[in-house]
Amino acid sequence: MAKVTIIGATGNVGTFAAYAISAIPHVNEILLYGRSGRDALLKGIAQDLGDSFAARGTDIRVNWTTDLKDAAGSDIVVITAGVPRTPDQDRMDLATGNGRIIASLAREIGAIAPNTQILMVTNPVDVMTSVALKYSGLLPNQVFGLGTHLDSMRLKSLIASYFQVHVSEVHTRIIGEHGESMVPLWSATTIGGIKISNLPEFSHLPVQDIIKSVKCSGQSIIQNKGSTVYGPGEAIASLVRTVLSDENRILTVSAYVRREVHGIGDICIGVPARINSKGVFPVAIRLDESEIIAFRESVEKIRERTNAVFEVLDAKPI
Repeated sequence: MAKVTIIGATGNVGTFAAYAISAIPHVNEILLYGRSGRDALLKGIAQDLGDSFAARGTDIRVNWTTDLKDAAGSDIVVITAGVPRTPDQDRMDLATGNGRIIASLAREIGAIAPNTQILMVTNPVDVMTSVALKYSGLLPNQVFGLGTHLDSMRLKSLIASYFQVHVSEVHTRIIGEHGESMVPLWSATTIGGIKISNLPEFSHLPVQDIIKSVKCSGQSIIQNKGSTVYGPGEAIASLVRTVLSDENRILTVSAYVRREVHGIGDICIGVPARINSKGVFPVAIRLDESEIIAFRESVEKIRERTNAVFEVLDAKPI
């Protein structure tokens, strides 16, 4: 049985992620962590979740704390803490401020829970995953981010809708930045096991409109309802389930990639990775030439921003 700690549990994503994670059979304890002064809110969330578990018949302990030392013994730590994005902001606008928050948290997590895995959700998620990896001192396979996992699911849904097939018939993924420079892998997209480019209807697929919709999905939701909650929450739970169930699924997450993708890497970014109870392991893949070019550009963008954040953090050590 597993213990899952959620850092940033008073936020909408953290709260719903806790609810979604509670449905995983392997979980017997959820720890909600928030900053000092949020005690009453944390207590209320824990009580409310506890009532929902009782109504559902789920036997899970839900506890809360403002002392990160209580996260000791966690099998996985989900980090949603940080400044949320506003409708007019790019995810990258949050990099430096959230970098300070994540560096401090990661350092403490690495000290008190050296055997845990960190799942980073805070944006810009690719940069924050690198920050968590560096400052936690954990191994690369122990630290990963939500990355383009949800983006890939959004693309999957839009393709299924266009071709009028069940969403389970579509297999696709987006790599690179969780943001403007994301790279859809049409070369790896299939419907019912058939390569999408072999379907006559593919020539009429509004590719640019679909990708624009994926890129703008989060911003649109923020404009309409204030924040993204259910999509990220379920995506987080699916990754936690994959780890705790030792499923060996290949999902697209932000992970430290060395040279697995055409020799491009040495950075945390969205790539296909095999995920199990030991962590995340990027999978070597071959891409079309246009995809290689786009992925390299995305990597260099993230590398530049990551290095800039490290320069600021190293100038004023956490």
